[in-house]
Amino acid sequence: QVQLVESGGGLVQSGDSLRLSCAASGGSFSQYPMGWFHQAPGKAREFVAAINWSGGSTAYSDSVKGRFTISRDNAKNTVYLQMNSLKPEDTGVYYCAARAVQGARTLGVVTSRALYNYWGQGTQVTVSS
Repeated sequence: QVQLVESGGGLVQSGDSLRLSCAASGGSFSQYPMGWFHQAPGKAREFVAAINWSGGSTAYSDSVKGRFTISRDNAKNTVYLQMNSLKPEDTGVYYCAARAVQGARTLGVVTSRALYNYWGQGTQVTVSS
């Protein structure tokens, strides 16, 4: 079993920055592709950013490209989401997810929500205008 715990959310103003963290336990974190997803109020959970097992490959949604950066520290079993130039539309709950399967290192970057099999409880980000 893999447990994921997000932290770092909060209430900020438009243009501010936040760094979200997702600490993993159980399993083999360094093997897994990881992702961040955003769920705005009343909307479906959507892809934000993803990173492969080594951190050498990343992917972003068009809405956050150039503003957000995903990274990971395999020694600390943690994945991060640096969020800059925040906008009110970034408001919502942010979830991290792991694709924890055999042979996960061969998967590269995973952007599909359906392929993630472990999820954290989420952290709330509110951006005021």
